[in-house]
Amino acid sequence: MAWEPNRCASRAWQTADRTTRRLGANEALFREVNEAIERGQWPGDEDEQSAFRCECARRDCAELLPLTPREYERIRANARRFVLLPGHEDPGVETVVARTPDYVVVEKTGVAALEAEATDPRT
Repeated sequence: MAWEPNRCASRAWQTADRTTRRLGANEALFREVNEAIERGQWPGDEDEQSAFRCECARRDCAELLPLTPREYERIRANARRFVLLPGHEDPGVETVVARTPDYVVVEKTGVAALEAEATDPRT
């Protein structure tokens, strides 16, 4: 079979697309863990600092981030946004929209944004 540039490019795009979806699925899982942490807070504790899981795509990441349920809720108001340990962002699929000394907030772009919206447990 002769080499077909469009066919090869299409396979490369499909592979990249699958990888982006897999990374999005990992992040969605960590987001669900944080949703459970937030649900476990006592009423009136919205401003008490708690430990939330880094929502990066790294499978081996188990970092905890100090933020309040109220802060987490502000981030989660947008299905495309995730909270990460500084340095865990992936500029290929997300943009940093806020920085603190303890965490960064990223917003997914492209296919990753669509995956984030599709896997949002709040919708």
